[in-house]
Amino acid sequence: MSENSETRLNFIEQIIEHDLKEGKNNGRIATRFPPEPNGFLHIGHAKSICLNYGLAKKYGGEFVLRFDDTNPSKEETQYVESIIEDVQWITGEDLSNQIRYASDYFDQMYSWAEELIKKNKAYICNQTPDEMRDNRGTPSIPMRPSEGREFSPDKNLDIFRRMKAGEFNEGELTLRAKIDLASPNFNLRDPVMYRIIKANHHRTGNKWCIYPMYDWAHGLEDSIEHITHSICTLEFEHHRPLYDWFLDNLDNIWRPYQYEFARLNLTYTVMSKRKLLELVKSGLTTGWNDPLMPTICGFRRRGYTPEAIRAFCREIGVAKMNSNIDVIKLENAIRENLNKHALRRMGVLHPIKLLIENYPDNQTEQIEAINNPENETDGTRMIPFSKTLYIENDDFMENPPKKYFRLSVGREVRLRYAYYVTCTGFDKDTNGNITQVRCTYDPTTRGGTSDDRRKVQGTIHWVDVNNAINAEIRLYERLFLKENPDDPQDPTDYKAYLNPHAIEIIHDAKLEPSLSNAAPEQRFQFERIGYFCKDNIDSTPDKPVFNHTVSLRDSWAKIEKKN
Repeated sequence: MSENSETRLNFIEQIIEHDLKEGKNNGRIATRFPPEPNGFLHIGHAKSICLNYGLAKKYGGEFVLRFDDTNPSKEETQYVESIIEDVQWITGEDLSNQIRYASDYFDQMYSWAEELIKKNKAYICNQTPDEMRDNRGTPSIPMRPSEGREFSPDKNLDIFRRMKAGEFNEGELTLRAKIDLASPNFNLRDPVMYRIIKANHHRTGNKWCIYPMYDWAHGLEDSIEHITHSICTLEFEHHRPLYDWFLDNLDNIWRPYQYEFARLNLTYTVMSKRKLLELVKSGLTTGWNDPLMPTICGFRRRGYTPEAIRAFCREIGVAKMNSNIDVIKLENAIRENLNKHALRRMGVLHPIKLLIENYPDNQTEQIEAINNPENETDGTRMIPFSKTLYIENDDFMENPPKKYFRLSVGREVRLRYAYYVTCTGFDKDTNGNITQVRCTYDPTTRGGTSDDRRKVQGTIHWVDVNNAINAEIRLYERLFLKENPDDPQDPTDYKAYLNPHAIEIIHDAKLEPSLSNAAPEQRFQFERIGYFCKDNIDSTPDKPVFNHTVSLRDSWAKIEKKN
C-alpha cells in the first residue's frame, strides 16, 4: 500500500493493519456490534454498525451481532426483533448465523465469577445502592468498604451460590470485584459484578435471578467470541482499565482489546435512548418509527436508504474527539442517492384547476415523460392529459412580483413534458379566492419544446383532473428548532425546543395515476417539490400516504436567515 493510501486510513484501520502485519491473533479480524435490547436503534448506532461491519468485510474477518441482554427488567423481544431488522437493513446482509446473546454465556460468566471469588478477588456486598453511592468516596478520600470485603473466599463463595439459588431479595446483595478502594478511576473502586433481579428474562425465563453488570460481561463476551478488536465509543474509555483487569485476572482466557472512537452527535436532534423513549411514551411522537425520530426505522419509513446512511458514515469518518455533525451532511447523502435512483413523478400538493380553453372537449391524450434523467435505463412512462388539469396554487399569481416566471395573466409557461400555455384569466368565488385559472395552449409545442425565438422561462408541473389519485402527504421539518437541544450547559428542558411545525399533513393532494401502484417504501422524486416515500404503515388502497424525505435543495439556511 502506498504512503498516500495509508494516510487515508482511520486510526482503527491503522491499528488493524499493524496487527495483521505483526501476525497478531493469527491474522484473524473479528468485530462485533453489541446493542442492549432496551430500545430501538438510532442514527448514532448506524455509525457503529457501519464501522464494525465494514472493518470485518474490508479485512475478510468475522462480524457478530451480539445482544447484551443482561438486564431483564428493561429488555423486550420486540427490541431484539427491531434491532435485527435494522442491522440487516443497514448492512444488506442476512445475519441469521452471526447473532449471539450474552445470555448464552451466563453459565460461563458465573463460573468465572466463582474463579475470582476463590482467588479472593471478588466478594459479597450488602450495601444498598444509596449506601454504595454515599460510601464511594472522593478523589482524595478512599471508598468505605463493606464487611464482605474481609470475608474469606469460602464464605463469599457460599453466599454467592445462595444468591444464585434465590435465597435473597432483589437488591439485597451484590458481588463486587476487589480491586482498589482509592483508585483515581472510580470505575476501579470495587465495581459491582452481579446484582439480584427477580424478573422474567426474554430468553432464559426464570432460570437466573442474578445478572451480570455490563462491565463484567462485556470483555467476557468478547473473549468467548474471540473478538480481536472490541470497538466502543469514547464514553467507555475510562472503563477500559476495568475491561483489562477482569480479563487479566482470569486464567486460560482469550484476550481481546478495546479501542474507542467518537460517537455520532447530530445537530437538531437528541441521541439519548432515554430521551427518545420519553418522546415516545409522552406522545410527543407517534412511536419509535415516527419519521421525525432519528431512529433507523424512523429514517427508513421517511425514505432514507441504507446506501445513503452508509455513505454518510463514510463521509464523517472515524475520529478520537467528539464533535457535532451537521445534519445537512446526512440530508445531502440521501439527496445525492435519491437523485440517482428515485423515479420521477408529478404531484400537486396544493391544487388549483387549470382550464385549457382551446383544448378539445372530451379528449385525453398520453404524454411521454422521463422516469429518471440520471438513469436512461429507467425509460419513460405515459401520463394522461386533457382539458382540465391541477397545478400548484402558488404557480399562479394575480399580481406577480419581478422575477416571477410562473403563470399570470398574459404570461406563457411550459407544462412539464406537454405544451406551452398562455394565461388568459382566472375565476374567483364569493370570498375572493381564486378557484380556476384559464389559459390557451399551442398545439405545435407538444413535448414542451418550441422554436428558439420564444423565450419561456417558467416550467410548471401538473396532473390531469380526470385521472388524478388522491393522496395524503406528510411534510417534515426538523424535530428540534435548536441546533443542540441537548446541550449540557443549557438548563432548559430539551423538549422546550421541539419544533411545533415539524409536520404538516396535506389530506387531498393530487398525484399522477402511476403512483397508485407504488410499493410500500418505494421512493420517488415529486418534480419541483422533493423526494417522497410511500408510507408502509398508514397507506390504504384508496388513499396512499407519502412521507417527505428531503427537499430538492437545502432551504433551511434560507429559512433561518429570514427568521
